[in-house]
Amino acid sequence: MTSSTPLSPHSGLSTVKAAKLAAVGLLADRKERRELERPVEAAGRKLTLKVERPIFILGAPRSGTTFLGSCVGALPDVSYHFEPRLTKAVARCVYEGTWTPQRAARYFRGYYGALLAASGHGGLRFAEKDPENCFIVPFLAEVFPDAVFLHVYRDGRDVAVSHAEQPWLNAASTGTGKSGRGGTPWGAAPRFWVEPERREEFSQVSDLRRSAWMWRRFTSSALAQLAGLPADRVRHLRYEDIVSRPAEAAEVVADFLAVDDPAGREALHARFAKARPNSVGRWRQRLAEQDLADVLAEAGPLLRELGYTA
Repeated sequence: MTSSTPLSPHSGLSTVKAAKLAAVGLLADRKERRELERPVEAAGRKLTLKVERPIFILGAPRSGTTFLGSCVGALPDVSYHFEPRLTKAVARCVYEGTWTPQRAARYFRGYYGALLAASGHGGLRFAEKDPENCFIVPFLAEVFPDAVFLHVYRDGRDVAVSHAEQPWLNAASTGTGKSGRGGTPWGAAPRFWVEPERREEFSQVSDLRRSAWMWRRFTSSALAQLAGLPADRVRHLRYEDIVSRPAEAAEVVADFLAVDDPAGREALHARFAKARPNSVGRWRQRLAEQDLADVLAEAGPLLRELGYTA
């Protein structure tokens, strides 16, 4: 596809659109890194922009990936990047098969290197949190054979409530012309991750059910794909455990990432200590009986599998 018109949920990614996402993404990344309020000292830094031992933070949207990313980003030897716009869009192309793995790999390596260069973080350990990566774990594991994966999952009922409060999948956002970081328009149109045989149904259900659908697809994909990797490359974290026992979660992450610097562990603990336990169980106040039935109809089996329901 060569058109430079805005991406529909199931279109390809043109070279023009990719270039625009790359440029906008570099500017946005600079602002987002400033908001982390963590200057990185340049003394003794290697000049290499090679992406080594990257950290991929996975999880469904509104499952705690932003919080976990900010914690990992507090580590002195990590260059953390929120949700890189270009690779977010390329991930969809990998999943759909509209790009060859070789072409996609060049974009991932090149853009991550560009982010390191633009931030002056050459030699630091690259980290990012992009929910779309839940669908392309084997690709990432092959392109970056030394990568590790942190997967955070959360009660899908709370996720559905939180996600439906945002405009991204809501019917009212359809046709507004607004789009997400990777170029996908907001609204009720089926996304790349919707089962082909259920595409028409996706647009007809409630906003809450679409959000529960999203949680089920992202979470189940991450669990299934990560199961194919060696255990030492993967760590699963339950969001409810993070916010109720943040010090323990900080130690788990520090051990997994082999953080041997006391300052790094201290930084992790300081970030994890900001967890908000009052974010757990909001669904009990927000979901009416019919709303809960709608969520359970879509995500009930996975909720049971993960121990959230009996």
